[in-house]
Amino acid sequence: MKTPRLTYTLRALAFLLRYPDQETRALAPQAVQALAAEGVVPTERLRRLRAWVDAWLHRDGYEVEAEYVETFDRGRSTSLHLFEHVHGDSRERGPAMIDLLQTYEAAGLRLHSHELPDHLPVLLEFASTQPADVARGLVGEVAHIVNALIGALQRRRSAYADVLIAVLEACGQRVEPAEPDDEPALDASWSEPQAFGGCPSSAASGSERPIRFVRRRSEATASVV
Repeated sequence: MKTPRLTYTLRALAFLLRYPDQETRALAPQAVQALAAEGVVPTERLRRLRAWVDAWLHRDGYEVEAEYVETFDRGRSTSLHLFEHVHGDSRERGPAMIDLLQTYEAAGLRLHSHELPDHLPVLLEFASTQPADVARGLVGEVAHIVNALIGALQRRRSAYADVLIAVLEACGQRVEPAEPDDEPALDASWSEPQAFGGCPSSAASGSERPIRFVRRRSEATASVV
């Protein structure tokens, strides 16, 4: 039995995960048509995706774009950067990026996107260039991360969950949304440690004094107190 192709399916799903600017919204119905033509996304999932894309055309564009930013750029649990879920900010993330780039280049492809190589749409576009069995294997390797994303998106009641579910369904992977942990507030999760934590307020000589930033009129200035 011949393995169904995934070329247009994975490329179309990657497209639907792009930032929904005016051009993307205008072309989104064609992406859904490509999904229907290749026929590997289940009928009910396709119906839900078509209804979601149709709704885009009747919504304010700025609202759609703001929703995307709020969904994917304001929290780690829904980040589309795969290594964010695996390595976080650890030193292992850099070498992992290099390894992934080398995987792309070994297949004769060079990344020209402004996105990082671990961005899920980038990986899906790469998978779309490979034979179906290889593409399925690539998606299988990240299925646990995709399931975690699905769980986080469903918790937010985001329609983007259907796009990721379609990715797994098309590649024959089990859809098992993971229950996300409670995520700290954005300011807390991205807060920096104190640069001079533990330093005394005055040095041994007693002549140095701490700097405090104060706002005067319309501009901020630094003042020694």
